Amino acid sequence: EVQLVETGGGSVQAGGSLRLSCRYSGITFDDSDMGWYRQESGDECELVSYISSDGSGYFADSVKGRFTISPDNAKNTVHLEMNSLKPEDASVYYCVAVTRHKPWLAYLRCGRADFGYWGQGTQVTVSS
Repeated sequence: EVQLVETGGGSVQAGGSLRLSCRYSGITFDDSDMGWYRQESGDECELVSYISSDGSGYFADSVKGRFTISPDNAKNTVHLEMNSLKPEDASVYYCVAVTRHKPWLAYLRCGRADFGYWGQGTQVTVSS
């Protein structure tokens, strides 16, 4: 059984930092790409970042230069380091695992099971 468990959400002031962590089980990083989505309006999610085991990855324009993504293979964990947070970064963040090199979608319904495996989500609140 595949499980993704996110931790690290919370409340910060604008300009602050948070680190989200996604601990995964039932999959390996060699066979999967790992990423983060965040909820936009309604039940739609926006792709924030992903990383592949070959080091390739992606960041949404809105977070480039502020967010980093890194795997910790020894702990079966992927981290999303978020710096210089803005109020518009506030959202529920979901960790997602997909088959390696599967094309990521910029937007999709949160929790779409046929796309990949999803965590339960972690809330990030940013106050101005």
